[in-house]
Amino acid sequence: MPRWLSLALFLVPVISLLAVAHVYLYRRLVRDVTARKGLRRAGIVLFVGGFVGSVGARMLGAMLSSEVARTVGIVLLLWMGLVLYLLMFTLALDVGGRVLARVRKAPEPPSPERRAFLATGLAAGATVAGAAVSTYGAWRAFHPPDVRDIPVRLPRLPKALEGFTLVQLTDIHIGGVLQRRFVDELVARTNALKPDLIAVTGDLVDGTVAELGRYAGGFGALKARHGAFFVTGNHDYYSGADAWVAFVQGLGITVLRNRSVSIGDASASFDLLGVDDWSAQKLGEPGYDLDAAMRGLRPDRASVLLAHQPSNFQEVARRDVGLQISGHTHGGQMFPGNVLGHLIWGEQNAGLSQMGSSHLYVSRGCGFVGPPMRVAAPPEIARIILLPG
Repeated sequence: MPRWLSLALFLVPVISLLAVAHVYLYRRLVRDVTARKGLRRAGIVLFVGGFVGSVGARMLGAMLSSEVARTVGIVLLLWMGLVLYLLMFTLALDVGGRVLARVRKAPEPPSPERRAFLATGLAAGATVAGAAVSTYGAWRAFHPPDVRDIPVRLPRLPKALEGFTLVQLTDIHIGGVLQRRFVDELVARTNALKPDLIAVTGDLVDGTVAELGRYAGGFGALKARHGAFFVTGNHDYYSGADAWVAFVQGLGITVLRNRSVSIGDASASFDLLGVDDWSAQKLGEPGYDLDAAMRGLRPDRASVLLAHQPSNFQEVARRDVGLQISGHTHGGQMFPGNVLGHLIWGEQNAGLSQMGSSHLYVSRGCGFVGPPMRVAAPPEIARIILLPG
């Protein structure tokens, strides 16, 4: 399928739903609440402007200076998140009120005054609830990621490597919103953990090297005893994977593209594998190649696979790889996305799971994509502590 067609099949329903949501919210939160023409006009301007701005955010960014574009982009993305939660709470209160009215079976329809009072209460309640959840979500998104310790019993790990710490950074999404300050804080928090190894498992950026290189350059300060390693994610391919691979290598970070390296020394070591993103082939790239990554590996050695997406874990487990470390899902990022993510990915949506003797850890990621919000899926830095299995 041509890329433009797949993009259209995604954008058309999204834009249509966004338009319907704006119309519905204007009707329920403005038109049904006041008859004053000035307030209604202001509501029309707000919702039409919000919709047009949300759809044309990237075009606006190209027309404005970088700092102005960043500010406008953040406001528009926050608006999209706010619209989501306003819609959720308005629908919930609207549907709940109708169900309650049917259950109660009032003998007479409410008076106009009563209807106006109920409409105003619904609008106020939905607005307060939506604004509160959106504010919390924005605070959580920009707040430093939590450090999460995950002990994993890795089959065949030498006793001498017990307690080996592998810090995972994933789904950082450096771009128009998250820039150098975020990178520097993330690097400082990671280095403070004094890890044995750092793994960056894809979706580093949302933009080209020319646009974002001055921000992503901060990752060159990552420090670990056995070094830092990187594998590509789908957004890195959208942004020019080959150029970013060359850039990351220039920072002193080792890129694993369908290959493996040995971590440790002659007395105690394990194999670290890395594969390109699972969906790269859909973009006409060579992409994921587990066979190449595992070529020459000995079955009596411990192994850890870095793969952006948790896809194909069943095959990874069948081949007896001890641990796969992934991201991609964001853990759903924003409720109800975490619920939908669990329906799609199951226990592979976030956290540690196991199949046979193989483990999979899926991080919720450090950054965000789309609305700068995190609700019921907080960002994280994963510190994986390896123990002999």
